[in-house]
Amino acid sequence: MLPSRLDFQLQARASGSRARAATFRTLHGVIQTPLFMPVGTQATVKAQTPESLAASGSQILLANTYHLLLRPGSEVFEKMGGIHRFMKWPGSVLTDSGGYQIFSLPHSRSMTEKGAVFQSYVDNRRILLSPELSIHTQRSIGSDIIMVLDQCIPSTADEKTARKALQVTQRWAARSLAAREDSPQSLFAIVQGALYPHLRKESAAGLVTMPFDGFAIGGLAVGEEKHQREDVCELTAALLPEDRPRYLMGVGMPIDLLEAVHRGMDMFDCIIPTQVAKRGTAFTSRGIVELRRSVYKFADAPLDAACTCPVCATHSRAYLHHLTKTQETLGWTLIGQHNIHFYHQLMREIRTSILEDRFLPLYHEKRAILAEEDLDHPVKPPKRGQSATVSEIGCYELHGSSIRHLETGAVVPTTIREDIPELVKLLKAKDETPIIVLDEGLGAGAAALSAILVYEGLAQKQAVRPMHIVSVADDLDALRLALNHKKIFSWLRHGAADTILHRGAWKSRFCPGLSWSLAKDEELPKPDLVLRTFQGTHEHEAPVIDMLAP
Repeated sequence: MLPSRLDFQLQARASGSRARAATFRTLHGVIQTPLFMPVGTQATVKAQTPESLAASGSQILLANTYHLLLRPGSEVFEKMGGIHRFMKWPGSVLTDSGGYQIFSLPHSRSMTEKGAVFQSYVDNRRILLSPELSIHTQRSIGSDIIMVLDQCIPSTADEKTARKALQVTQRWAARSLAAREDSPQSLFAIVQGALYPHLRKESAAGLVTMPFDGFAIGGLAVGEEKHQREDVCELTAALLPEDRPRYLMGVGMPIDLLEAVHRGMDMFDCIIPTQVAKRGTAFTSRGIVELRRSVYKFADAPLDAACTCPVCATHSRAYLHHLTKTQETLGWTLIGQHNIHFYHQLMREIRTSILEDRFLPLYHEKRAILAEEDLDHPVKPPKRGQSATVSEIGCYELHGSSIRHLETGAVVPTTIREDIPELVKLLKAKDETPIIVLDEGLGAGAAALSAILVYEGLAQKQAVRPMHIVSVADDLDALRLALNHKKIFSWLRHGAADTILHRGAWKSRFCPGLSWSLAKDEELPKPDLVLRTFQGTHEHEAPVIDMLAP
């Protein structure tokens, strides 16, 4: 294999593990692995400054080619001298190719051998995102590491679909390599193949014959179980060259990073540290802390006594609790800053343990704590057979058989609609394109559960189109309160509600085409139907169903 532009140097391997420590050199400096890359979708990490990111130890930021292509556009980066000068970031930048974002828009894109045709959410232009355009855009952005355009599919896809996507990705990888030409940027290929070991082997075997500077594992964290992701990660990492960086895309929680390092991976990215910070969730040495909980109202103690970040050195849990409850942006900023520091500190500890050949003891120590919830103030669910006694959470209270907002007196919709004609019509249409249902407000989950129950009832009788529900919510307290009273709100005994609260996403085991997620911190998909649970003013081209009506 030809020399890498990155001058990758493997420094140590852990005994009894595939964990490894290395360095490589980008256009902006030397990088130490393993490492986590904060996600800066729009050339900014949500609620963070370049200064705070640098202080936390960020080595590489990840930016999004799809979004930056649409706004501000390649010509802006060319005029401004690249993304580093544009956002005043002195460190390295990796840009993804846009493949995952295209995958996330199944209702408004079409795939061909040439590329992916989609409609811009900025000005409604139809754009063909080809491997050549993706690489051209990344060259204009000026990132240190660029990615080939791949065809991402659900990890649970059938073998025929997975093989087809793999073959397209293989051909696009060769076109991406040619499109880079003489650019000094490093180019990574992406191994696909869903959950099929033989397809992962086929994908890796084809890509490693080409002179890529690094290799990524794609198509995971998009529907599979945790153990499946870990198995595929371990298998695929073993197929990749020892002298190139290995990048697991879109993963994940701290425990996921630990497990992936154990299986031989070097680089990671995910929106989780800043995404959950917005809801008041913090990762600490004493487990995952939910700062919205009232137990922290008078807590005059640092968020994490073992943490050295500026947030823990300066602010109390009580203040962070207050900022979270009042939805102040500063709360998102501070908790996000801590979470990013926590991720980087974890990577530093892992790296040191590998270099000192004591990774396995650290692995077992961290594994026992990283996935735990708050150890100092554990949540105590009601005993089996006993009714929940919680009558107030956040700004919501139980009022008879309804839920009411304490400040405004507004009643949260808790009526299930057993028939939604507009949705039934869409489901019965002879079209394989997934339906996108936008749930504005979420509330106690009645609108989304209504759509789910309608779907499940119809799916038992006839073939229906796939459907994905996206819920937009300022907070989840109304749903938390309702879930404490399933005897009153019996429809919440459906497992989807608990899953969406704790994981942010749900996929039906019995209806493969049915899924539900909370909105991410980016542009919402164009809906086919809107379920409104508050007095909204947003205008939509799609039909709007008023769920406030009894």
